[in-house]
Amino acid sequence: MEQKKRVLIVEDEKNIVDIIRFNLDREGYAVLEAYDGEAGLALARAEKPDLILLDVMLPKMIGFDVCRALRNEGDNVPIIILTAREEEEDKVLGLELGADDYITKPFSMRELIARVRANIRRTAMAVPAAPAEDDMSAGGGLVINTESLQVYKHGAPIDLTQREYELLTFLASHPDKVFSRVNLMEQVWNYGYVGDDARTVDVTVRRLREKIEDDPANPAYILTRRGVGYYYSAH
Repeated sequence: MEQKKRVLIVEDEKNIVDIIRFNLDREGYAVLEAYDGEAGLALARAEKPDLILLDVMLPKMIGFDVCRALRNEGDNVPIIILTAREEEEDKVLGLELGADDYITKPFSMRELIARVRANIRRTAMAVPAAPAEDDMSAGGGLVINTESLQVYKHGAPIDLTQREYELLTFLASHPDKVFSRVNLMEQVWNYGYVGDDARTVDVTVRRLREKIEDDPANPAYILTRRGVGYYYSAH
């Protein structure tokens, strides 16, 4: 029997934890809980969950610091930030720190489950139109190994989050084809365009460029077609 995917909820409001746990249980996920940032970080390190739902305003250690700590340690577990505020800065800061997604309270359980499903690590990530070999040579010293889900630059492994990896492999497997932000939300994030979610794409592209480009300000791999979207340049 396939092992249940495990979701860690880090949230200090017990009633919110209870309702999320009930719904995730019903969807077949195993649930771990923490009620402050320090406990959440300790559980994340010890239990290695498949996904973390992480509140921003937490006792002892705020969600942003938990996210930063995990990413600095090279833990690329998918993280969805839960924020009670509509502030743009909160969302962007969470994404800049390496979160994969955010959801604003109050949220519907249907939307939360959809986001969990879309963000949770899939056992096999299909790479459309990828070559038969394990390695997709992306040119210029960049190699994507679709078997190990690892990306190498000049022979050295690069630490990418799952979402960054998926975005890179998707664009690289459609060289020179321009995708709008809405296209990418549908194809890579697995859900349709909602509100200002397109900002998520911009921040993820920026983070990815910082990791794979020699000069992120003048990218050679992921280029922008102004007013249209992003594409992968086949050198």
